[in-house]
Amino acid sequence: MEQSNIHNFIALLHSTHKAEWEATPKAQDAITWLSDLIEFLFPNNRLHKQSTYEGILKKNQIDLENILLSYLDPATFDIEAKVNAFYESLDVLYQNLRADATKIYENDPAATSIHEVIVSYPGFYAIAVYRIAHSLSNLAIPILPRIISEHAHGKTGVDIHPNAQIGVPFFIDHATGIVIGATSVIGKNVSIYQGVTLGALQVSKELSETKRHPTVEDDVIIYARTTILGGKTIIGHHSIIGGSVFLTKSVEPYSHVFNTHQLRIDVKQEIIG
Repeated sequence: MEQSNIHNFIALLHSTHKAEWEATPKAQDAITWLSDLIEFLFPNNRLHKQSTYEGILKKNQIDLENILLSYLDPATFDIEAKVNAFYESLDVLYQNLRADATKIYENDPAATSIHEVIVSYPGFYAIAVYRIAHSLSNLAIPILPRIISEHAHGKTGVDIHPNAQIGVPFFIDHATGIVIGATSVIGKNVSIYQGVTLGALQVSKELSETKRHPTVEDDVIIYARTTILGGKTIIGHHSIIGGSVFLTKSVEPYSHVFNTHQLRIDVKQEIIG
């Protein structure tokens, strides 16, 4: 590459990087803020004195303000109001997560306590990050919800878009390989096992403003490796969807849907003569 071309290329890189850097929060700052918030809500490393709780929460709030100030213009985006609204809803968010943890404990015979679920279950961590990201997304805060969601995705193998709507309580078992798309709607008391996908029938930018992902009503169980696609697909309440099912159409409430593939096992008898 000629020197002039190198100079032009570097100038292009710098201008592009500057514009993108100014419009994006630092990922490490976002992850640190998230980790501090979860540690505040569900302490694992140490138990703080009650008198220090308010100060810890205030620091977390200031950290969020600074993150937003690093890439958003306060003249056009009311950062203070958004941050205050987020922390005012923290009590409800915490109660919802306690309900999620309780459901996981009650549904998993291997769980010995709710605390064990909170501190060690990747499914609970994925739900916790989703609910935090969803709260930020509801406040129209850009980019930050996706950064923390993708952090949870990499850590747990669970990919939940912040814009998905998920009722309380919610149960994820084994976590790995679950995908829940942006326009998914999930009701209360739903259980989802590993490898489940709630996805779109087709991927097209023109469909970005339409409902592309399924609706799962209350009290539904979806077992492992099942794929459910389409914005018009509705899984009726109190239904059970068995493992390895592929669905692109709605099912009525109280339905039981199972894969009809049959496994045959022949046992060879030993001949004694």
